[in-house]
Amino acid sequence: MHLGIPRLVRRTALAALLALLCAPSGAQAATALSHTFEKAIWGPVTTDAGTSAFPIYHRLGVDTFQIQLTWAATARRRPADATDSRDPAYHWPAEIREAVRMGRRYGIRIAIMVKGTPAWANGGGDVTVPPTSDSDIADFFTAATKHYPGVRRWMVWGEPGRLANWSPLPQHQPDAPRRYATLLEASYQAIKRASLRNVVIGGMTFTAGDVFPAEWVQWMRLPSGRPPHLDWWGHNPFSFRPPVLADHPYFKGGRDISDLDTLHTEIAAAYSGAHMRVPRLWISEFTVSSDHANRAFAFFVTRAEQAAWLTAGFAIARRVDAAGIGWFGLFDEAATLENPTTFGLLDAAGKPKPAFDAYRSVRSAPPASY
Repeated sequence: MHLGIPRLVRRTALAALLALLCAPSGAQAATALSHTFEKAIWGPVTTDAGTSAFPIYHRLGVDTFQIQLTWAATARRRPADATDSRDPAYHWPAEIREAVRMGRRYGIRIAIMVKGTPAWANGGGDVTVPPTSDSDIADFFTAATKHYPGVRRWMVWGEPGRLANWSPLPQHQPDAPRRYATLLEASYQAIKRASLRNVVIGGMTFTAGDVFPAEWVQWMRLPSGRPPHLDWWGHNPFSFRPPVLADHPYFKGGRDISDLDTLHTEIAAAYSGAHMRVPRLWISEFTVSSDHANRAFAFFVTRAEQAAWLTAGFAIARRVDAAGIGWFGLFDEAATLENPTTFGLLDAAGKPKPAFDAYRSVRSAPPASY
């Protein structure tokens, strides 16, 4: 998530910022409210004290809790029947089992991101190298959907436009987006075969990367030339400028929180041009650090500004009719750690920051077809 941006603190006119963003046009607001709009979050399943974090998520009004499932860790050896979730090669993580259980108890949806190829599936490469055969990840999704039958939101990989997450990744070239397209299509088909109610979230771009999001949209094509199927386009729009829909992009090819309208227009053009249903945006991760720079972000704002950025960012997501937006994450790291992260809604001691109340104040839309 580190953007490589300079250390600075930008003071913003908070009242003006929020007034601008919280008043969408009547038609736009009506369209947004006619669909699901989910408040999502990334965070721990349990607190440092060993208690469940889900009572906190319930208090915050979280709709969807996001968690990662690493394929490589779940299937360290090749299963005899990779579509069978009970195959002894599979070791399903207890953390996700607990999240599903607590989500059911508190009425919180679970969204699972699958990433990380086992070495047996990619010729001995590391977890960033995609499988040699897309059927292997399709089989894993088949098993995962069987093992977690109540989970309806499935994210395919995470930020594949970043070299740390996907390789090889030639900079600003179409190779990786095209390779990801076939993997996404195979994953989509497997997830939908399990249940048409399942929501497939793909694309999974972020603000910048070795292949910029605008390039990823342009080049994410199957051999036939059409884009792969997906329901929602995942995007992580980190930024160091205040969240206000802007006439100029973050930078050429980059798409931050203020560029969500531009990104959605580009995605719509790609899919409508192929005579396919246009996916909605799913803002999986949005955050900004407070107090001081840290190992993840050199940029930071005050705690009051962090709360304002959250409110403004969520308002932008509604204005572009996103399916939902997720905050990253729940707690600040302990000050005893080196360069601790500070994007939590709670400080390291568990005390609410202003962003906690800002998140709690955001309202969801009534459930629609999903």
